[in-house]
Amino acid sequence: MAFFDFDSIKDKAKDLAQTGMSKSKQIGEIAKLNLANVGEEDTIKKAYIEIGKLYYAERGMAPEAAYAALCEKITAAKVNIEENRNRIEELKTEGGIADADVIPVPEAPSVEAEPSKDMPEAPKAPVEPLAGDVPPQE
Repeated sequence: MAFFDFDSIKDKAKDLAQTGMSKSKQIGEIAKLNLANVGEEDTIKKAYIEIGKLYYAERGMAPEAAYAALCEKITAAKVNIEENRNRIEELKTEGGIADADVIPVPEAPSVEAEPSKDMPEAPKAPVEPLAGDVPPQE
C-alpha cells in the first residue's frame, strides 16, 4: 500500500489553481487590449476616410500629382452614378414603372455624409467630368 502525502498534493493543486487563475487573468487582459486595438484601428480608418473626403472636397478638381489618379477615380465614379440614375429614371418613365415595382438595393454609406464632429465642414465640390478620357475602372 502506497503512502500519499496529502499536504504536498494539496499544495500542488493550490499552485496549479493559482497559475491557472493568473493565466486566465492575463488572457482576459490580452483579449480586452486586442478589442481596444480594434476600436482604435476603426477610429484611424474613419479619420483616413474623413481626410480623403475633405481633401477631395477641397482639391478634387485640381489635386496634387500624387492624388490625381485617386481623385479621377472618384470623379469618374460619381459621373457613372449620375448617368446610371438618369438612365434608371428614363427606364421607369418609358416603362411606366413605379418605385415600388423595383427591387430595392441596399445603398452604400453616403460619400456625402456629414464630417465627424472633429473635422471642419469642407466646401462641396461640383461633380464635373474630367477633360479628356476617363481612365478605365479597376
